[in-house]
Amino acid sequence: MSPRLFSLTAFGLLALVPTMAVQAADPPRKQATEAIRVLKEMMNDAPDKSIPSDLLKNACAVAIIPGMVKGGFVFSGAKGEGLIAQKRDCSGEWSNPNFISTAAAGVGFQAGIQSVDVILVFRTHKGVDQIIDGQFTMGASASAAAGPVGRSAMAATNGKMNAEIYTYSRAKGLFAGISLDGSRISIDDDSNEEIYGPGITARRIFEGGVTNVPSEVVEFRDKLEEYTQK
Repeated sequence: MSPRLFSLTAFGLLALVPTMAVQAADPPRKQATEAIRVLKEMMNDAPDKSIPSDLLKNACAVAIIPGMVKGGFVFSGAKGEGLIAQKRDCSGEWSNPNFISTAAAGVGFQAGIQSVDVILVFRTHKGVDQIIDGQFTMGASASAAAGPVGRSAMAATNGKMNAEIYTYSRAKGLFAGISLDGSRISIDDDSNEEIYGPGITARRIFEGGVTNVPSEVVEFRDKLEEYTQK
């Protein structure tokens, strides 16, 4: 990026800050409740208009970011908070979730503000490990693609599942693939501490080393287990 383009991008993002700051982060328990809503709405969609069941069933991890805010005019940005859970060895039961935050910056031609629910389906643990290590950028750390929609992921992609992460947005009751290349996703340590207590690492959460988990977080994990087995 040239110095001039970098300066223009930075200026545009600064202009977005007041607008996007209005959308204060929800408390962690509410984030979990909203993520449950997204899961329930996901399962109410017609099979040919939703995330393929085979993709969900074979997922290594799933992240849900309810109400991700996108804003901009010429310059664009996005921010959101949500949860991510994983399966150890990509099989077995789902872990308790870590709380995450995401931010993206780019140059586009969007006008106004749009809030969408975002779902990320991880087919490997590579991206999850890099999120834990604080070194994850969508598309650079792991290959990502707008996710297929329909009854079967293999059919929708002609049997070629090349991406490590498939990304979806949900607005006005419809799922669609979305490109999030350049988005940075990181562990939200403050939310994790509020839910699980001080000194609890992201890896410990994934490995089951937490107790007294709030009911909203337990329900998120249980619903993810239920809905990805169908």
